[in-house]
Formats: sequence, structure tokens, C-alpha cells
Amino acid sequence: MLHTAIISSQETFAVRQPVLRPGKPVESCMFPGDDLNTTAHFGVFEDDALIGVISVFKSNNDVFNEEKQYQIRGMAILHGHQKKGLGVKLIEKAEEYIAQQNGKTIWMNAREVAIDFYKKTGYQIYGNPFNIDGIGTHYIMYKHL
Repeated sequence: MLHTAIISSQETFAVRQPVLRPGKPVESCMFPGDDLNTTAHFGVFEDDALIGVISVFKSNNDVFNEEKQYQIRGMAILHGHQKKGLGVKLIEKAEEYIAQQNGKTIWMNAREVAIDFYKKTGYQIYGNPFNIDGIGTHYIMYKHL
């Protein structure tokens, strides 16, 4: 049975590392702000097994003029569980949380391979692609609530 729940930042590493930082040390999965009280982490579980994660940070991007901005980071679904709608479940959970916080804009640095997924969930590209060293090409994507 699938369900989502709030999890700790440390719990996200079990999914972040193999999907987002393969071959890199677990420390590479720790993001600045992970443990702030304005940050929330959600996991999707199959029975008791954590198979996907998403993190929501209260963080402003200067390209948007909204005061209440939230950034989605570290979204990952374990290999073998991808392409089953779990990412959509996590996005919906994150957006629900952001709406409860009266957030107005959601943004992210989306990997090039994830652009189509985010477009399907209503996000738009802002600006030009950029490179994150050791990770690859990204785009700023956003949605206004």
C-alpha cells in the first residue's frame, strides 16, 4: 500500500544518494537548510519501504517578485519505482504543504532529464539552462499558486 508522510532530512539520504548523487559520499546529499524549521521533507512509502522523497525549502529566488517563495529540492524516486506516478504524488504533497504556508511561488533547479515531467505538472521554464558542477544541466522552473 502506498502512502506519504513527513520524514527527517536524514531519511531522505537513502533515496537522494542512489538517485541524485550515485557514487558520491552521503555528505553530498546534505543540502544547506535541510534542518531549518521552515523546511519540510516528505516521503512516499510502499508498505514500510521509503521509495521516493521531496524536500520543500522556504527560499526566495531573486528572479521572482513574490515574498512567499518555496523551493523544491532533492526530489527522487528509487530506480525500479520510477514512471509509476509517485513523483506526481510527491509534487501534490509538496504543493499542498506550500499552499498551507500561504506560499505564492514554487521554484526549483530542475535537471534537464526532468523538464517534461515538471511541465506535465504545470511548471514553466524561466531563463536559460545552466550547469551545476558534477551534476549537469539544469533549468529554473516555477509555478505560481
